[in-house]
Amino acid sequence: MVINDAIQLTVTITLFILSYIFYKINVSFCCFFILVAVFTTRNTPVNLASMAIERYIAVCEPLRHAQICTVRRTHMVIGLIWFICVAPDITDLFVTLATESLSFFHESVFCLRQNVFKDPILATKRQAFDIIYFSCVFLTLVFTYFRIVFAARALSTEKTSAQRARNTILIHGAQLAMCLLSYISPSVELVLHLLFTGRILEIRFANYLVVYILPRFLSPIIYGVRDKKFRKYLKMHLLSKGFRDKLQRVAPQHKDAQ
Repeated sequence: MVINDAIQLTVTITLFILSYIFYKINVSFCCFFILVAVFTTRNTPVNLASMAIERYIAVCEPLRHAQICTVRRTHMVIGLIWFICVAPDITDLFVTLATESLSFFHESVFCLRQNVFKDPILATKRQAFDIIYFSCVFLTLVFTYFRIVFAARALSTEKTSAQRARNTILIHGAQLAMCLLSYISPSVELVLHLLFTGRILEIRFANYLVVYILPRFLSPIIYGVRDKKFRKYLKMHLLSKGFRDKLQRVAPQHKDAQ
């Protein structure tokens, strides 16, 4: 998920900067950026679902966890995730190649998905797949959460592990909720554009920060702070920094007193 989010942020930030500098870019380059951004954006909720299933197996099937969650199977799951995320959206490119003339790919456009993949059928297909993907992920998170809650009540010896797994799935649910903002962002952007005419670039920038940057910005912080070693060194760094600041404030007063 970290690699996926890193690719997503790199591509979308590059695209955002290019749109500010050049405004319009070549359609072929735009297709590449859009498709990679779409693949990695769709990847995030499916990754969350797979991580929730792994936590469910660890708590509800602890004796079989090592047998089920092997490195080889993990690689297979990662490959499957990429396949089911790439397959629906790569068809947009094939449909566009079939319906648009070759000269279209030499033109320059403002790089938005609807400006490149213009067929109305593609928009309907995207909405359908978005609903299917996010519904499946939502149901997976709900199912694993309640199964872990029931397992924690039944197994008194595994309450700590179950509680951590339950908290992890709650975090995944919060991340999924933030990913769902991408559903309403076009409508919100349209309303804000009507309210603040002439501020479309600022609105899009704010929308990009909230919908795409913030959910992926929280993940490393949440998982980093939950890690005991990282939390230990973070506290040491903050305390040592606070101590140094205090010394810097006290030193001038001590010098004046002398």
